[in-house]
Amino acid sequence: MSAEAADREAATSSRPCTPPQTCWFEFLLEESLLEKHLRKPCPDPAPVQLIVQFLEQASKPSVNEQNQVQPPPDNKRNRILKLLALKVAAHLKWDLDILEKSLSVPVLNMLLNELLCISKVPPGTKHVDMDLATLPPTTAMAILLYNRWAIRTIVQSSFPVKQAKPGPPQLSVMNQMQQEKELTENILKVLKEQAADSILVLEAALKLNKDLYVHTMRTLDLLAVEPGMVNGETESSTAGLKIKTEEMQCQVCYDLGAAYFQQGSTNSAVYENAREKFFRTKELIAEIGSLSLHCTIDEKRLAGYCQACDVLVPSSDSTSQQLTPYSQVHICLRSGNYQEVIQIFIEDNLTFSLPVQFRQSVLRELFQKAQQGNEALDEICFKVCACNTVRDILEGRTISVQFNQLFLRPNREKIDFLLEVCSRSINLEKASDCLKGNMAAFLKNVCLGLEDLQYVFMISSHELFITLLKDEERKLLVDQMRKRSPRVNLCIKPVTSFYDIPASASVNIGQLEHQLILSVDPWRIRQILIELHGMTSDRQFWTVSNKWEIPSVYSSVILGIKDSLTRDLVYILMAKGLHCSTVKDFSHAKQLFAACLELVTEFSPKLRQVMLNEMLLLDIHTHEAGTGQSGERPPSDLISRVRGYLEMRLPDIPLRQVVAEECVAFMLNWRENEYLTLQVPAFLLQSNPYVKLGQLLAATCKELPGPKESRRTAKDLWEVVVQICSVSNQHKRGNDGRISLIKQRESTLGIMYRSELLSFIKKLREPLVLTIILSLFVKLHNVREDIVNDITAEHISIWPSSIPNLQSVDFEAVAITVKELVRYTLSINPNNHSWLIIQADIYFATNQYSAALHYYLQAGAVCSDFFNKAVPPDVYTDQIKAIGQTELNASNPEEVLQLAAQRRKKKFLQAMAKLYF
Repeated sequence: MSAEAADREAATSSRPCTPPQTCWFEFLLEESLLEKHLRKPCPDPAPVQLIVQFLEQASKPSVNEQNQVQPPPDNKRNRILKLLALKVAAHLKWDLDILEKSLSVPVLNMLLNELLCISKVPPGTKHVDMDLATLPPTTAMAILLYNRWAIRTIVQSSFPVKQAKPGPPQLSVMNQMQQEKELTENILKVLKEQAADSILVLEAALKLNKDLYVHTMRTLDLLAVEPGMVNGETESSTAGLKIKTEEMQCQVCYDLGAAYFQQGSTNSAVYENAREKFFRTKELIAEIGSLSLHCTIDEKRLAGYCQACDVLVPSSDSTSQQLTPYSQVHICLRSGNYQEVIQIFIEDNLTFSLPVQFRQSVLRELFQKAQQGNEALDEICFKVCACNTVRDILEGRTISVQFNQLFLRPNREKIDFLLEVCSRSINLEKASDCLKGNMAAFLKNVCLGLEDLQYVFMISSHELFITLLKDEERKLLVDQMRKRSPRVNLCIKPVTSFYDIPASASVNIGQLEHQLILSVDPWRIRQILIELHGMTSDRQFWTVSNKWEIPSVYSSVILGIKDSLTRDLVYILMAKGLHCSTVKDFSHAKQLFAACLELVTEFSPKLRQVMLNEMLLLDIHTHEAGTGQSGERPPSDLISRVRGYLEMRLPDIPLRQVVAEECVAFMLNWRENEYLTLQVPAFLLQSNPYVKLGQLLAATCKELPGPKESRRTAKDLWEVVVQICSVSNQHKRGNDGRISLIKQRESTLGIMYRSELLSFIKKLREPLVLTIILSLFVKLHNVREDIVNDITAEHISIWPSSIPNLQSVDFEAVAITVKELVRYTLSINPNNHSWLIIQADIYFATNQYSAALHYYLQAGAVCSDFFNKAVPPDVYTDQIKAIGQTELNASNPEEVLQLAAQRRKKKFLQAMAKLYF
C-alpha cells in the first residue's frame, strides 16, 4: 500500500460516524451513508424520522432575489432527497403498520405519491381504469400500496382520537395546528371521494394469480442511475422484493374487510362483505402461516372483527336459542324491535351478563338516532336509560346524567315503567342485603326529587317500596314530603329566551364532557357549560373534542372573547353547527346557528355578521339538498340575501372564501344571468374574483345563441382562464454565466389559482355553464403544438384558435384539469352524450382504446335509445363505414339499401354495447 493510500484510509477511518445533529441529513446526502446508518442496531435519527426530514427538505419552497416565494425547485438535490425517503421506506419493507404509526397523513401521502411516480404510474390516470394484470409487477404493487393506505386512512379517521390537553393558548401554535388539520382534512376529503375506486382496485387485485414485486433499495438505486437502461430489469418478474400472491391477498382482504365494516354503520348490508373478507383472511393466514415476513396482520384485532361480524351477520343455521345476548340485541336494533331490547336489558339486570359499556353504547346509538329527528325513539331512550340506571344502582354506581335529564319531566307512564323495571331486576328471596339497600336508597332518592305528591304516593304505595323500607322509614319520608314547602317546577316553565333555562345540579366532570360531545341541543349545551365552569375555572372546554373545528379566519375573533364561558359557548355552538351542516343535518345546524346568533348579537356586531353569513350558506345548502334537487327554484328572499352578501361592504368582517364561491355558484346554477351581467355593482368585479368569473360565464351563456362576432365576452373569459393556467417564467444566471429558464408552477397574475378555479367549478351543476367551461379547457388543451389527436367538445368554435405565448401555459395542469372536469360533469349527468364523447376522446388520445370504445358506445347508446334510432351525425361523425356498406345485390332500391345498412349498424352496435355494459 502506498503512503498516499495509507493516509487516505487513516483519514477515512478517523472520520466521525455520527454527524452533527443540525446537518445529519446533509451528511447522509453527501456521503451516501444511508445504508450504513440504517444497519445500526438503534439508528438515531430513526428511519421514519429520516423520511419526514428528507421529504420536508425536498418540499421546502424557495425565495428568489425579489423575495417572491416559489415552489420547490426540481433539481438534483431534491430528487436525491425524495429517492432517499423512498429507500428508507424500502428498508422498512413498505410496512404500512410502521409507516402509519409514525408518519402523518400528509407526509405518507407525499411518500406514496413519489412511489407511484417512480413506479411509472401515469399522473392523472384513474387507478381503477388500469388493468393490474398487464402492468409491470412493481407498478401494480405501488398502486396496491397506495389504495390500501387510502382505505386504511379513511377507516382510521372514523375512530375517535383522544385530545391532548393543550397548554396556554398561543395563536402561532394554534394557527400551525389548524393548517395541519386543514391539510389532513383536504387529503381525507379526496381519499373519501375516491374510496369507491380504491375498493374496486383492491377487489380487482384479489383476482390476480401472479406474484408481485415491490421496490427495494437496490432497484431504486438502479432507477436513479439511468432509468432508460434498467427499465427491463426493474419491471421484470425477478426484480425487487417478492410478495407472494397469498400474502398480497391476505393483506388486501383484511384492509377491505375493515373498510366494509366501517361502511356498515350506515349500510348494514355491507357487514356481509366484511364478514366474507375477514374469514377469507383467516383462511389465508392458515395457508401462509402467521410468521410470514411480508404479511403482518393483527390477529387479535382480526379475531375481534370476526366475532363482531358473527354478531352482526349471524350464519344462516343459527337459531334464536343459540344466539348470545350480544347477537340478540344487534338483531333487534337492526330490525327496529326496540321493545325486545328493553326486555333483554331487564333480564340482564338479574344476571349481569352484558358489560355496562355495551349497554351504554346501545343507549348512545339510540340517542343519536333520536337527535337526528326520530322523535318516536324518545320513549325508547328513556326506557333503555331506566334499565341501565337500575343496573348501575344495583352495582353501587351513581345515577347517570342521561337519567336525570330524561326524568326532568316525570309522568305516570314513566313512573309505572320505572317501578316495573325495579321489581323485575331484583329477586327479593335471593338478593343480598347490599342489593336491597341499594334499591331502597334509589327509590327514596327518586321520591325526594319529585315535586308532585301524587307521583310520590305511586312509589310509596308500591309493593317493592313497602317490602324494602320499614314502616318508620316510609312514614318519615311521606311526612317530609307533605311538609315540604311548595316550589316552582322550573322544568315545565315555558322557555322564552336562550338565557331563561336553568342549570341542573352538578355531576361528574367526565360525564358532563361526554354529554357535551354528544348533545346538539343548544340549550342543553349551555346548561352543561355552566355546570362545568362552576366546577373548575382552569379548563378550556372548547378543546374537549378534536372534532370541533372552526375556520381559521374566525378562530382569532372567537378566542379573543374575554369571558371564558361565552368563549366556550360561541366556539362549540359554531363548531357543532358547521359539523351538522357538513353531514347534512341541516335542522340541528340551524338551531345551533340561531342560538349562536342570539348570543353574539349581545356583544359583537362583527360576530353577528359572521353568523348571518354562515346562516345564509346553510340556507343555500338546505335548498340545494332539498327542493332544489327536484328543480324547484329558490324563494326570492334567499336570492335577495345572496345578492346582499355579494354587495356587502362592511370593513373588518372575517369572510370565508367558500361563502363567496357558493353564492356565485348559486346564482349561476339558478340562471340569475341577468343580475350577474347587468346589475352586479362595479366594485365587486374588482374586489371579488368569483363575481368576475361568474359575470363572464353568465355573459357567455347569454351571448351563445348570437353570431360569432358578438361573442366578445367569450374572448374575455378565455383570457382570464389562460392567465389562471399560466406559469410565470423567470431567468437565473448560473455559475458558468449561462442564463437558464425557471418555471413557477402557479402564476400569481391570474384572478385566482387553478386549484381555486377547479374547486369553484365543482360547485356548479347548470349543464350549459359546465359545457362552456369544459369546451374552453378542451380548446386550451388542443392548442398545444404537440397534440396528435384533438379532443372534440360542444361550442368549441367560440374560443380563439391560438395563444400568443404558448410557453406561458402549463399544459400538463390543463390536461389534468380536463380529466377532473369530465369526471365531475359525468357524476352530475352520466348520460350527457357530449361529455361522454370528451371522455372517450381523452382515452383515445392516451392510447387507452378499450376504455375509449366503452365511452363511444355509451354516447351513441344514450342518444339513440340503445341504437334503436339512428345516432345523430354530431355524435358519430365519420365513423365502426364498414358496417354501412351496401349489399352485394346493389340493384335494390336506395331506400331498401339504406334500411339494410341501418339494420346492420343497429345489430352490430347493440351487440358491442352489451359486451361493454
